[in-house]
Amino acid sequence: MASLKNIFNPRTPKDGDFFLAIKKLLSFSPKDISIYEEAFTHRSTNTTSVEGHAQNYERMEFLGDAMLSSIIAAHLFNKVPGGDEGYLTKMRSKVVSREHLNELGRDLQLIKHVKTTVPIGQFGGNIHGNVFESLVGAIYLDRGYKYCEKFINKRVIIPYVDIEKLEGKVISYKSLFIEWCQKNKHQFKFAVYEDTGNETLKHFAVKLNLDGETVGKARATSKKKAEEQAAKRAYYKLQEAIDGFSKKS
Repeated sequence: MASLKNIFNPRTPKDGDFFLAIKKLLSFSPKDISIYEEAFTHRSTNTTSVEGHAQNYERMEFLGDAMLSSIIAAHLFNKVPGGDEGYLTKMRSKVVSREHLNELGRDLQLIKHVKTTVPIGQFGGNIHGNVFESLVGAIYLDRGYKYCEKFINKRVIIPYVDIEKLEGKVISYKSLFIEWCQKNKHQFKFAVYEDTGNETLKHFAVKLNLDGETVGKARATSKKKAEEQAAKRAYYKLQEAIDGFSKKS
């Protein structure tokens, strides 16, 4: 009888196809394929080491996040010699935002290599970015900093890091809107005005008030998403004023 952990993804530790897929993905050969096996293993498999430690992508995700942040920071530091700490931090945040990492993971189709007992369709969108970070961590463990830098340069920096475009990219409309309100002494409030809790799929409707006037409304499956969408709509309504503030700050 096949083990439960192979139901939703039949990859096995000795699978030569997995080695070839990783080699193609990296553009160089892995030294220790078992590191990548762990990097693509979901916690639902309950895989453990001989010492009893959990073996899944979460620890490597932590390491990959740090490596990615470090390499992008070094690139920006060298690329923009006139950028101060605040500017460089903001630019790095745009590159390593959860939205962007999820996009990277989707583009590379990393999820098809994940070993899991949970159907892929049940995962949230962040699985793509999480596995991407885990892959970066695996590269560092397997081949060291230089190979990690080489991979990030090819897969992230060259295709995605355009300084001019990044300068105009908004990470969070909610954060931008709040910062603008605070600096300009405007009163704002996000308020849930409808909560369809009896529906099979729960939705929240949020309105954003600015100085007593509603400037944005949105509805989403979470309060956080609805607030972000409402702030985005408010941003486009007040774009000229907010963009003028952003360029000064």
